Amino acid sequence: MTWRVILDVDTGVDDAMAILMAVAHPEIEVLGITCVEGNTSVDNVVANTLAVLDAAGAPDIPVAAGARRPLIEPSRPSHVHGSDGMGDLGLPRSARSADPRHAIDLLHDLLMQSDAPVTIIALAPQTNLALLLRQHPEVADRIERILFMGGSASGGNATPVAEFNVWHDPEAAAIALDAGVPAFMYGLDVFNQVTIDEADADALRDGPTASGRLAGALLHFQMADDPVNSSYGGHIGDAGAVCALVDPGALHVERLPVRVELAGHSRGQTVVDRRQRAGEDTVHGDGPAAAHPIDVALDVDVPRFARLFLDTIARLP
Repeated sequence: MTWRVILDVDTGVDDAMAILMAVAHPEIEVLGITCVEGNTSVDNVVANTLAVLDAAGAPDIPVAAGARRPLIEPSRPSHVHGSDGMGDLGLPRSARSADPRHAIDLLHDLLMQSDAPVTIIALAPQTNLALLLRQHPEVADRIERILFMGGSASGGNATPVAEFNVWHDPEAAAIALDAGVPAFMYGLDVFNQVTIDEADADALRDGPTASGRLAGALLHFQMADDPVNSSYGGHIGDAGAVCALVDPGALHVERLPVRVELAGHSRGQTVVDRRQRAGEDTVHGDGPAAAHPIDVALDVDVPRFARLFLDTIARLP
């Protein structure tokens, strides 16, 4: 089986690992990569993405710049990925050129030209997707599903209840959920669990290939929110969403109603309704806005995902 995918990224240490894995996996065809402001500026995201494709020895994949700020909020880049968004690793600038189209146009063209439905793996704030679905609602039927890294069924990281990608542009996330496209949420509940042993990361960082050395350096970057006193990170981050595409059986997934809070102290929270029976809000008809049933990853077989990541990265030159 081959999955035809478009990656929507804000590259990003963890996005970089996802790009490496998507390019390397033999059953994934990356049609294009669209970039959005999130972890860092759009200009940095594009430059970082092109540099990662170089390290991966990737073919010519179109990469396009998209939204430079959220729909409503001002630009609020993350503080956890270094000044360049790539852990300040000093990657050489790529000789590749970005696609001249805006990300929305590239998404539209790739979806309409595909002879089969396409999966969008959204690893960033969903501003590009919201703009696409509002400007070109006809593409919804061409999207097999949106597999997004974002949200949480428990706590948050940007705020006590909100995960960064959704918090950064909650209106965009709500629009994407409201569009009626099948969706899969790979949230913080699984994102923070998947780590690679330091010895394996050392072997990659000290290995013979440019891609392996980059993956090892990225794994050593202390990115996640774990309060540990160590210079080693070990989290595969957004690459876990790519793992979820090719090995969903390693996840505990439930189909649950999800909505995005748009106001107050809980703004940006993904409210995941895990109740087994109707609550008072349903009985009395005074509940909040409707939630949309989507697939939500709640737990993960960590060794299985770690091995999948390492085996896939090993395929790169």
